[in-house]
Amino acid sequence: MFIARVTGSVVSTQKVQTMTGHKLLIVEPYRLESEKRQSLETTGRTFVAVDTIGAGEGEFVLITQGSSARLTPETKTLPIDAVIIGIVDNVHIDKTSVYNRNN
Repeated sequence: MFIARVTGSVVSTQKVQTMTGHKLLIVEPYRLESEKRQSLETTGRTFVAVDTIGAGEGEFVLITQGSSARLTPETKTLPIDAVIIGIVDNVHIDKTSVYNRNN
């Protein structure tokens, strides 16, 4: 599981039937900045994840990948590799707040 930021969406009018009605979002993984460890920074990668919780562009979310992505009731029959399973409110590292949704 890791943190990513929603940066966009994907529209696909033709897809396998089981994917109909599922929102696809572009997400960009983030990591802890290595020197001061006081902020999150992008990894520079992006990929597509199925949104099961109603996340929006600009939000930080929790992602799970691989076979774990198919362990939720909403995704157990889907041919997916990444799913959004939570919206991040706060991130604290060593008693320091590195992200707060309200700021």
